[in-house]
Amino acid sequence: MTARRSEAPATLALSSLAMAGVLLLPAAPATANPLAPWAPPPLNACGETGFDPLAREPNPDVPLPQPPAPDTTIHIQVPIPQFTPVPVPGPRQDNTRITPAPLPADPCVNPCPDIRNDQSPRPENLAPQHDPADPPEDSADSSGDPGTGDDAPAPQPAPEPTPAPRADSGSGGIQLPHIQIDQIPETVPIPIPGGDPQEPQPQPAPAIQPPAPAPVAAPVAPPALDSLALVNQVTGHGSTNRTDMRWSVDGTDLGIMWESKPGQIAVAFGDTFGKGWGPVGAGTPDQDWRSNSIAFSSNRDLSRGLRLDTFAQDSRCHAAEILSSRKVDNFEITTIPTSGFALNGRQYLTYMSVARWSRHKPGMWWTNLGGLAWSDDNGRTWTKSEWARWDNVFGLGRFQVMSMTPHHGYVYMFGTPNGRFGTIALARVPTDQVLNKSAYQYWIGDTWVPAIGPDDLLATPVVSGTAGELSVRFDKSTGQWQMLYLDLDRHAIVLRTAAEPQGAWTDPVTLVDSNDYPTTYGGYIHPWSRGKNLYFTMSAWNSYNVYLMHATLK
Repeated sequence: MTARRSEAPATLALSSLAMAGVLLLPAAPATANPLAPWAPPPLNACGETGFDPLAREPNPDVPLPQPPAPDTTIHIQVPIPQFTPVPVPGPRQDNTRITPAPLPADPCVNPCPDIRNDQSPRPENLAPQHDPADPPEDSADSSGDPGTGDDAPAPQPAPEPTPAPRADSGSGGIQLPHIQIDQIPETVPIPIPGGDPQEPQPQPAPAIQPPAPAPVAAPVAPPALDSLALVNQVTGHGSTNRTDMRWSVDGTDLGIMWESKPGQIAVAFGDTFGKGWGPVGAGTPDQDWRSNSIAFSSNRDLSRGLRLDTFAQDSRCHAAEILSSRKVDNFEITTIPTSGFALNGRQYLTYMSVARWSRHKPGMWWTNLGGLAWSDDNGRTWTKSEWARWDNVFGLGRFQVMSMTPHHGYVYMFGTPNGRFGTIALARVPTDQVLNKSAYQYWIGDTWVPAIGPDDLLATPVVSGTAGELSVRFDKSTGQWQMLYLDLDRHAIVLRTAAEPQGAWTDPVTLVDSNDYPTTYGGYIHPWSRGKNLYFTMSAWNSYNVYLMHATLK
C-alpha cells in the first residue's frame, strides 16, 4: 500500500481554472499516517524529468517558502456581460488527417525537431498547493471562456478592479478589511445565422422494446485491495511516451480505453494542450488547445507501462482534435469523451457537450447533452450522431456522463448527471440499434422499461451515493462486472463489482486515496486487465497528465 497523508488535509494545486477547473477533488480529511518520504522527480529513459503525483514530504535541502501575508481584502465579484455572436449551425468537423511517418528507432530522438525542441515546462515548477476552498485570485478568468473559437471575437482584458474606500476603525487601531470590486467578464452568446450545415442523418425507424422484468442478482463477494502501484506516467513531459515531443501533447487528462480491434487499444483523452503549456492545471486557449485527442496502444505487458504507438494526427507530430467543440463559454466550451467501445467493426464514443464549468464549486459543470459518435476508420475520424443524444433538460438529465459496454446482445449504458454529485442510472439497447434512441430501455424499479416519454429521467439508481467519471466493464476472467469511479464522499477512486449490471453491487472499495494522491480524478479500466491484476489510468490535476496504475486485488 502507498503511504497516507498526515496532519494537514490533502489539498489541490489550482491554476486559474480556465477550461478544466471542474477537475478538482475536494480536500480529504487528515489521517494519522505520514506522507511518503521526499524523493527527486522521476526521470524517463531519455533523462527527462517527469511528474510525481504522490503526496510527499518537502525536500529537506530546500527551505520552506514563507507563508504569504494574510489577505484582508474582501472581493465582491460583479459580472460584466460580454456579448459574443455565435454562428449556428457552426463549422463542420475538421477531419484532416495524415499518415504519420514511423517514429525514430531511438525513442530519445525527436521526430520533428523543426517543430518541437526540448524546452518544455519542467515539472519542478509546480506551484505550491493550497486549499481548494479558497478561490484563486485570478478567478475572474476562471469560467473557461476562451473567446478564441473561430466565430468568437478576440478576448478582451478584464476591467481593472475598482477599489472601494478603505474603512478604518475609529478606535483601538483595528483595521477593517479592504473591499474591492472585481468586474468579472461573463460571456453572453448570441446565436446568429451562419456556419456550414452538417449532412442530414436519416432518422432511425421506431424500435420500441417491450418491458422486461429482471431480477437483481445476489451480491458477489466484495473485492479487497492488496496493493497499489504507479506503473508509468503516460503523457506529458518526462513521460514514457514523450507525448510532448512526439505529438504535441504536453498536458491532458482521462485516458479512456477500449479494445478497438484485436491487439489494439484506443485511448481517448480530454482537453489537450501543447506547446507553451506548463503546470499547474489545464492550459489556456493560446497553448494549442484541443478539446480531445486519441492515441493507440498495442503493448500487452502492462507491468512495463501503457505505451502509446501513435495518435490520430492532423499534421506532423500534432495530435488531432477528434470531436469538435465551439469553445464559447455558456454555449459549448468543450466536448469531452466519456467512454468508448467497438462493435461489429465500428467504433463508438460517448461524449459530453459542456456548456460551462463552475467557477465556485469544485467538481461541478453543466452540460448541453450526452451523446454518441461513431467511427468507421478505426478511430481516425468521428461523426456525432444526430439522434443518439440525451439533452440535459432543465439540468436534470441522468445520462450526461456515460460509460457504455457491450455484453450478450446488449450495450449497457451507465450514466450520471453533469458534475460529480449525481447518482448512477442504467439503460440498455440491442447491439444492432446503438444509434436508435427509441430502442433503449431504462432500468426502473425491477424492470427494463421502453423509451417512451421521459423515462431516462426516471431511471432508478443502481448504487447508493454519488459518482463521477464512470468506467464500467464485464470482466470475462472473473465473470463479474466492474465499476470504477471517483467517490467524493470517500475522497477516493473506488471499485464495485456485481454479477449483473443492474446489481446488486458491492460496497465501494478504495483503490486510490486522495490522501496519497491529493489531486487525483478519473479512473478508467484497461481492457486487458485480468483476474486480480486491475490496471487503470488516473489523472492528476496539478500536473494535468495521465498515469497508469496497477491495483492487485485479493
